[in-house]
Amino acid sequence: MVRRDRLRRMREWWVQVGLLAVPLLAAYLHIPPPQLSPALHSWKSSGKFFTYKGLRIFYQDSVGVVGSPEIVVLLHGFPTSSYDWYKIWEGLTLRFHRVIALDFLGFGFSDKPVSGIKRPHHYSIFEQASIVEALLRHLGLQNRRVNLLSHDYGDIVAQELLYRFKQNRSGRLTIKSLCLSNGGIFPETHRPLLLQKLLKDGGMLSPILTRLMNFFVFSRGLTPVFGPYTRPSESELWDMWAGIRNNDGNLVIDSLLQYINQRKKFRRRWVGALASVTIPIHFIYGPLDPVNPYPEFLELYSVVCPQGPLLGLPTGLHPSPPSSLKFTYMLFSSTRKTLPRSTVSILDDHISHYPQLEDPMGFLNAYMGFINSF
Repeated sequence: MVRRDRLRRMREWWVQVGLLAVPLLAAYLHIPPPQLSPALHSWKSSGKFFTYKGLRIFYQDSVGVVGSPEIVVLLHGFPTSSYDWYKIWEGLTLRFHRVIALDFLGFGFSDKPVSGIKRPHHYSIFEQASIVEALLRHLGLQNRRVNLLSHDYGDIVAQELLYRFKQNRSGRLTIKSLCLSNGGIFPETHRPLLLQKLLKDGGMLSPILTRLMNFFVFSRGLTPVFGPYTRPSESELWDMWAGIRNNDGNLVIDSLLQYINQRKKFRRRWVGALASVTIPIHFIYGPLDPVNPYPEFLELYSVVCPQGPLLGLPTGLHPSPPSSLKFTYMLFSSTRKTLPRSTVSILDDHISHYPQLEDPMGFLNAYMGFINSF
C-alpha cells in the first residue's frame, strides 16, 4: 500500500512538472529574435535586396575609388553574414571602385527557406555559387573581371566559382584573383565543432536542437574559435546571433551544415580547382584556428598549392627549430609548380578562425599586399 501511494504521488508530480513545462517550452520556442543594434540596423538599411528564383538575397554594394576599374566581391563564412566584413569595408573602398558582399541564402538578412515535406529546400554550395553569379548579372557586372575575397564557408563557394571559371562555361564569373582565408578547403584537415557534428548528423535530433538553440549555446560554441585576446564582445556576439535568428535562421542551420558532407563528396572537383590555375591566389591564415589547425592545414596546402613567398611566420607555434626550418623550406622551395602564383600570409600567432574580425588591419594589409603584387 505504501509503495502504491508513493508511485501515485510520483506520477502526480511528473504530471504537474509536465503541465508546467509545456507552456514554458512553448514560450521559449516563441522567443522573438533580438532587436538589431544600431550598427547592424545601419548595415541592413544601407544594403539592398535582389530576387533569385523567388527568394530575396541581401547584398551591399559600395562605390569606392573613382576611376579605378577594380571590383572585389566578398564571400562570408558560416554561420554568420556579410557583416563579418564591416571592420575592413572602408579600407577596401579606398582601393577598389566597387566593394560588393552578399548574405548567402539561409544567412543574415537573406531568405531562409526551411526544408520541409511540402516545399523541401536543399541548401548547396552549387546554389550559393549560382546566387553570386546572379548577383553580378543583376548589377550588370557579369562581363567584368572580379577579385574574390572569401572566408570559411565562402572559401568553398569560391572554389566552386573557380571550377566554373576553369571550365570556361558560358555566363560564368571572370575571376581576376582569389584570396581565401581560414576555410576548410581540405576535408581531411577540417575539424568541425561538436555542435556542428551534432546538427549535421543528428538525424531526427537536429530539428529539436535547432529549436532549442539560444544565445548562450551559440556564444559558448562560437567563442572558442577566436583567439584568447581577440574574442568578440558580448554586443558583437549579439549582432551575430541577431543575424542568425533573423527570419528564423536557427531552424536551417542543420541544413546549411550539409556543406561539410558536400565538401567530402566533391573534394576532387573543389580541391582540383585550386591545383592548376593561372590567376593569382593568396591565403590569409590565422594560425591559432582550431577548425583548420596549424601546421596540418598549411602542410597540405603547400602540397596542393605550392607557394611563392611565404609572408609572415607565426613565432610561437613551432614545436622545434628543425621541424620549423623544414616546414619553412617546404613552403619556399617546393619544386612542384602546379600553382606558381600562390602565396600565403600568416598572421600573428594569437589570431584564430576569424582573422578579418580579430586583426582587421593585419588582414587588410595582407590582402592589399597581395592585390598590389600583380
